[in-house]
Amino acid sequence: MVNKQSLACFLDDLWAKGFKLTDEDIQFIYFGKNFANASDWKVIFAVQVTLRFQHAFDGSFYLSVLDFIKEDNVHTKKQAEELLANKGLQLQPH
Repeated sequence: MVNKQSLACFLDDLWAKGFKLTDEDIQFIYFGKNFANASDWKVIFAVQVTLRFQHAFDGSFYLSVLDFIKEDNVHTKKQAEELLANKGLQLQPH
């Protein structure tokens, strides 16, 4: 498994680091999680990718990433990164 961090803790950490998501953003993140029936690590990954590429929370971009990586054969962050790279979204280390 990837990261055992819960989605709630991840969102709290974002807040503590100064990245203030709106209540609507948080609700939408949980909506996407439930809609995609995705595990916390995939949701966290999708939020991270969204923030890195969009520099703000973009619900449609988030859902696209989450939908793309929710496939059953994606079990690790590395697999998710490779899948995105194959689509032209290369993550740069930060």
